[in-house]
Amino acid sequence: MARLPIHIRPPARMTIMLAATILLALSSIARSQQVVVLVDGEPITSLDIEHRSKFLQMSTNKVPTSQEVIDGLIDEILEIREAHQFSIDPTDSDVDDSFNNVASHMGLDAAKLTQLLEKGGANAGTLKHRLKAQLAWTNLVRGRYKASLEIPDSDVEAELQLHKSDDKDVGYEYDMRPVVMIVPRDSPPAAYEQRKRDADALRARFLSCNDGITFARALPEVAVRDPVTKFSADLPQQLRDILDKTDIGHLTPPEQTAEGIQMFALCSKKVTQTDTPGRKEMRDQIFQKKFGAKAQRYLEDLRRAAMIEYK
Repeated sequence: MARLPIHIRPPARMTIMLAATILLALSSIARSQQVVVLVDGEPITSLDIEHRSKFLQMSTNKVPTSQEVIDGLIDEILEIREAHQFSIDPTDSDVDDSFNNVASHMGLDAAKLTQLLEKGGANAGTLKHRLKAQLAWTNLVRGRYKASLEIPDSDVEAELQLHKSDDKDVGYEYDMRPVVMIVPRDSPPAAYEQRKRDADALRARFLSCNDGITFARALPEVAVRDPVTKFSADLPQQLRDILDKTDIGHLTPPEQTAEGIQMFALCSKKVTQTDTPGRKEMRDQIFQKKFGAKAQRYLEDLRRAAMIEYK
């Protein structure tokens, strides 16, 4: 005789608990997708606000108000949209590069920065949206107001005279040759340590650019790059300090890079008064004031013209 299939029904309590769990999950998703503001039809959701609020709290150590968070998100939508009207659209690659730069400045890689953001209740998307807006908006404002944002040397000189200090502002022009001890990708840490020892040995024998470069080129797995010229005004203070402590014709201390272990042969160092760190800093300060004023007025005009609806 054929057996009838046996259907085992779950206990009523289990069914109720399962249904409640599903309802809670659906309710949470619905809340996260709740539209709080529409900016010309583009939504800002509760989840957008939550992630941005957590990000700002992590980066400033202050709890922002809900309106501060919303205002920032509105501005970003307007900035990206306006830049798009002028065919300024940062690519995903551009945004990823900026994200990687942020991570690098923090001593992290992109994956670890993403983990850090998620652990703090934010996510990579909120930072990338902000970076995209910054890229688009900066390029737009610079392009549209290029002429009025130029800083005459006379303006820089006038400001320097107003802010005179006892420290003499001296700049340098450095002529250098990058020297790289090649280390294959995915090599173990021991390989880098060995190449650092090789680099230190080379530094001890490197006494002039003419002889030292010839000697370095004869070494296995060593690359001597084309000459580069840098002004101290264009270099961060840390690198200026390293170069100022390096004698002419010698190598800078070794640093690990994507290629391996890199040093710079300092072949010449000339004093310059026309391009100094102090002048560049003052020029940047004047530019930021002008740029900020132009950008603020531009954004205020966009806000007045936009349809912003609070739900």
